[in-house]
Amino acid sequence: MSAPRPVCFVGGKGGVGKTTVSAALARAHAAAGRRTLLVSTDPAHSTGDVLGCRIGPEPVEVADHLEAVEIDPEAVADAYVEAVRHDVHRAVSPEVRATVDRHLDLARRGAGTLESALLDRLGDLLAGAGTRWDRIVVDTAPTGHTLRLLAMPELLTAWVQGLVRQREKAKGVDRMLRNLAGDETPVADPVIDRLHAQRLRLQRLREVLHDDALVHLVLIPERLPIEETARALDSLDAAGLTVGSVVVNRVLPAEADGEFLAQRRAQQADYLAEIERRFAARDLLRVTQLPRDVADPDSLAEVQRQVAALATRG
Repeated sequence: MSAPRPVCFVGGKGGVGKTTVSAALARAHAAAGRRTLLVSTDPAHSTGDVLGCRIGPEPVEVADHLEAVEIDPEAVADAYVEAVRHDVHRAVSPEVRATVDRHLDLARRGAGTLESALLDRLGDLLAGAGTRWDRIVVDTAPTGHTLRLLAMPELLTAWVQGLVRQREKAKGVDRMLRNLAGDETPVADPVIDRLHAQRLRLQRLREVLHDDALVHLVLIPERLPIEETARALDSLDAAGLTVGSVVVNRVLPAEADGEFLAQRRAQQADYLAEIERRFAARDLLRVTQLPRDVADPDSLAEVQRQVAALATRG
């Protein structure tokens, strides 16, 4: 049996209970004595509500062996853009700085900028896997966002390498002109330095995602989540990422009574049979629907008991 992986992502369609499963899984790891970090990358930021405490952009202890952090993509993107602005201003002439500023201000709220900045911050946190923390559980945004996020290190690495080549070519021309003018003083290039650093960060993050991480997918026994989960599994397999378990959440208990619930159970039984058939090659875990919403640590404890088996799988 292979060693447990220190990082897991919890993904799925919006509204299927990813945050609840993520928080319960993180608590199960912590209850087993593992130093655990729960990371929320979901803009809904409901992790603190489930845990019954305030959490923010830096890891904070929320229970024994358990820390939590919420990443604010917009705040991270602001800091990211300002760092780029500082480096570019050092590398270009004052005449073009106003143009650079306009482009950076336009890019600040772009989806690519937000996701790149989020990826940078996530990479910083994942670097603590196996050292500062024994396990890191990442509660992600809905499926499409999660898949883009997991694919970005691969895509951005090639893009950054292209930028490095272009920048080095331009720097070579500049160096030649300076030599012709008799100036052989070496000139620092903070843009190339930043690009090289970013390439190394992306390479390390790619290694973490492929070697040290797995992805649990959460769904509920309904038509649209089943179809979305099937597509997500195909995408994860094609990307070479490791799938952990498929968590079937909110399964109605057999003792739920009444004609209305009996009909719901009958329909759900059909969907559960389809899930068993279509995902037969996957590890499946059922989580029973609770009588009331999971909205605090006490109600979360029952979900924790049901998902504790995941903590032994990754």
